[in-house]
Amino acid sequence: MKVAIFKGAGRGLSIEDRPIPIPKAGEVLVRVHRVGVCGSDLHATEGDCPLAAPGSILGHEFCGEVVALGPGVTRLKVSDRVAPMPFVGCGSCVACLAGRPHHCPRGRYDVVSGFSQYSRAGQNECIVLPEGLSDEAGALIEPLAVGLQGVRKANLPIDARVLITGAGPIGLATAFWARRLGAGAIAVMARSRRREGIAATLGADHFIAQQDTADAAVAVNDALGGPPDVVFEAAGVPGAIADAIGFVKPEGTVVSLGFSTKPETFIPTVALWKEIRLLFSLCYDRQDFQYTADVMVAGDLRPLAMITGTVKMDALPERFARLLDAKTSDCKVMVLPWDD
Repeated sequence: MKVAIFKGAGRGLSIEDRPIPIPKAGEVLVRVHRVGVCGSDLHATEGDCPLAAPGSILGHEFCGEVVALGPGVTRLKVSDRVAPMPFVGCGSCVACLAGRPHHCPRGRYDVVSGFSQYSRAGQNECIVLPEGLSDEAGALIEPLAVGLQGVRKANLPIDARVLITGAGPIGLATAFWARRLGAGAIAVMARSRRREGIAATLGADHFIAQQDTADAAVAVNDALGGPPDVVFEAAGVPGAIADAIGFVKPEGTVVSLGFSTKPETFIPTVALWKEIRLLFSLCYDRQDFQYTADVMVAGDLRPLAMITGTVKMDALPERFARLLDAKTSDCKVMVLPWDD
């Protein structure tokens, strides 16, 4: 099968041929139909992700069709269209039974490999896609579920003033869910206005470009009519959490969703004096995956606006390198593993 191999930090991806994997006990083999490029994939090729080793196959935002079953599989059948969570848990611990296999003490992160034509996946970590849901929408379930879990963790008050820092797919997904789940005014802040239109489509009322403002806090308060009740940090850069603590109102909530492996420095007494809640949200549970699919198949397909390009597998290494440029106009690029 054709795969895109991670060659190591600073070396990008290369297209190679590998044997089709054989599903193990409790696993299925998925023929990958569509896979999205995630920011964490990009971080990995820069040496910023300890979970990505040279020679591994990245890509965890995908959907496809079950073509083979490993021993003991009973929940799925051949021909099911599925979207897998990118973990495989033991299936019996408290975390797995709660649909959160990423906290399984025996869980594995090295099973799924979406930048390929076939990938293994855990039967317990797959949801069956509703009939009528497109492959594009199916491959967006994973990043959308990240945003959903963050908004759920915030216990978002009805009509809350919301600020989202960062206009990547996770920040935009957060705007989508904040709008659906009862937020009042929503502002998205980013370095430039490249994704202002997408943010508006997904529910943002205001867009603040840092390059256009001398005082970000004043711009935020002007846009929202006061300091935000909740700040979602989705920038993933050093200083972003400190900025969020500065923006949020006293007794407000900051949820960090950004993927940063660099040290973060902020003054604890600022957060202490304001008595804020500071939360971190890595990803999602199985219920988030299912709810995301249900919302889209019911007709809310606004998240498709995030997709700004689609490439064949052979073109992925070059497009991947372009995505590493901070000035790229792309938001979410989808990959077609097959030529047909």
